[in-house]
Amino acid sequence: MLLVTGGAGFIGSNVVAALNQAGRTDVVVNDVFGSDQKWRNLAKRQIADVVAPADLPRWLEGRKLEAVIHMGAISSTTATDADLVMENNVRCSLRLLDWCTAARVPFIYASSAATYGDGAQGFADEWTPDALKTLKPLNLYGWSKHLFDQALVARAIRKEALPPQWAGLKFFNVFGPNEYHKGEMMSLVAKRFDDVKAGRTVRLFKSHRDGIADGEQKRDFIYVDDAVAAVRWLLETPQVSGIFNVGTGKARSFRDLITAIFGTLGREPKIEYVDMPENIRGQYQYFTEAKVANLLHAGYNGGFTSLEDGVGRYVTQFLDTDDRYR
Repeated sequence: MLLVTGGAGFIGSNVVAALNQAGRTDVVVNDVFGSDQKWRNLAKRQIADVVAPADLPRWLEGRKLEAVIHMGAISSTTATDADLVMENNVRCSLRLLDWCTAARVPFIYASSAATYGDGAQGFADEWTPDALKTLKPLNLYGWSKHLFDQALVARAIRKEALPPQWAGLKFFNVFGPNEYHKGEMMSLVAKRFDDVKAGRTVRLFKSHRDGIADGEQKRDFIYVDDAVAAVRWLLETPQVSGIFNVGTGKARSFRDLITAIFGTLGREPKIEYVDMPENIRGQYQYFTEAKVANLLHAGYNGGFTSLEDGVGRYVTQFLDTDDRYR
């Protein structure tokens, strides 16, 4: 039996889908569904149980699991309730880590590229304490993920007890089906598809940094199937532990991203550039690009989908259909 926390969320529900496709139905989901349409992320799935976060400690008592895949978190980069974020992203994660350590259960969890802040220290996933100390996340979400990374690594360095396998995945800019409940945190592909389809002009932020053209702010955009493939590879490779970047290793511009939507629909790009709100200019990342050498050296050989192919797949198989859910 496998436990997927955040299993009704974006990456979590895609993990559940991949496990189902591999023949696994002994999957337990731990999540909060709320009153929106988040439940649709799992409507096509077969799962063994659903456990509310408040009930999880009691549910885990005496339980035997094959692995815990911990995708659950408050993932909004604009979150401001620090106490709530600390409880959900740090304390709950530490309690799960402790349980996996005591029960000898592999623990695979979602970290984030937000831990790198503005990227001034680069994007190498070196996880020594000294390397981690140099990182300066720009927002509360990134800081919470960074705190947990540091706490886990500190235990590893002190040679304290840990699960038989532990792995943190620093996901970069993941996009794909089942992200629709995320609101403003959705990818620009999901946000702007309807505009492109309707023939409307898409607005992108102007650049407010010398030497970078409007729309040329860059991210490492990774299709969700590739992120899930890394999770599944770790499940199948229990001898591998560590913290790994999960991105394509190739930064692309927001202009490229939007142009790929227009291209998939066979249309000429219509893009307008507008001023970035002043309240986010100071914490805006102009460039992210995963260094994926550590993941490759560990043995991962799943490859990465190109931006154009990922956007094309997302649009044709999900966004431009009557049923956008996986």
